Amino acid sequence: MPLFFTRSILSSHMLQTKQTKGRVCVIQVGDIVARKSYECDILFRVIDIKEKEGEKEAILYGEDVRLIADAPFSDLVVIDEREKKRRKEEEKRHIEQCYKLLRQDYRALREKSEYDATGGYEVKMDFFQLPGRVLHIDGDPLYLRKCMQLYERIGVPVYGVHCHETDMPDRIIPLLEQVRPDILVVTGHDAYSKSKGSVDDLRAYRHSKYFVQTVKQARKKIPNLDQLVIFAGACQSHFESLIRAGANFASSPARVNIHALDPVYIVSRVSFTPFMDRINVWDVLRNTLTGEKGLGGVETRGVLRTGMPFRTMDEQT
Repeated sequence: MPLFFTRSILSSHMLQTKQTKGRVCVIQVGDIVARKSYECDILFRVIDIKEKEGEKEAILYGEDVRLIADAPFSDLVVIDEREKKRRKEEEKRHIEQCYKLLRQDYRALREKSEYDATGGYEVKMDFFQLPGRVLHIDGDPLYLRKCMQLYERIGVPVYGVHCHETDMPDRIIPLLEQVRPDILVVTGHDAYSKSKGSVDDLRAYRHSKYFVQTVKQARKKIPNLDQLVIFAGACQSHFESLIRAGANFASSPARVNIHALDPVYIVSRVSFTPFMDRINVWDVLRNTLTGEKGLGGVETRGVLRTGMPFRTMDEQT
């Protein structure tokens, strides 16, 4: 079952403000903070500080969710080491559970692909498999590093690129020509702002329009949804626009936050599904950390190819 993140109210001893000789210091870039107005439900890291209407304001990137936000200093608390450790351990348990489910699915897919490769006959022959190659373009270098580590652990061949969301539409075609991937991930940070428009207005989203433009450019190069499988979006992204632009999978149908690693779980399933099999969307979403409120997509073929025989160099000589 998908795992949903709920708000947790932190007790006062779990929070701290920086003090020097009795005076409260300003929050600094790199601090891990939470918003009091949201009951400290999400941890953020401060990536920039600005001044707005005489009050200092922090630009925030989610530590584990692909959300960008801003908040005045008065709404922020710095999280102490004990609480960060507790959250990190809880996060690790969630990730391990999803990884375990993914590995179970992979074993089942492998058995099926081997059976199909032999037509159901028993043969004493070793197989080799060619999983789909991923081009992962990420607006956050720290998230990209986390995703690359998980790709490596799962065994998905991947080429990762850090690129600011606004630059993605201009860089996508050269990258596609260079990497020639089977699967494309276009992600980073996003957010919906009610003050800027309705949920249907693409202009009310911080980076959705750049994700949409990037997907459209990719589809001009490779129109077929099964020749290039695309995941696009981040927290609260305009799901419908991304699907219309040509994404196979996207976020976020209910405009909720998605986990930083959710794109990896989705495209890994695609990478290890045989190319003759169609992927049921729910089968993909059920192993993610966010579930169907944050992720969705269309029926898509897998990209894995199984071959034989597999022989080592010693066997060939």
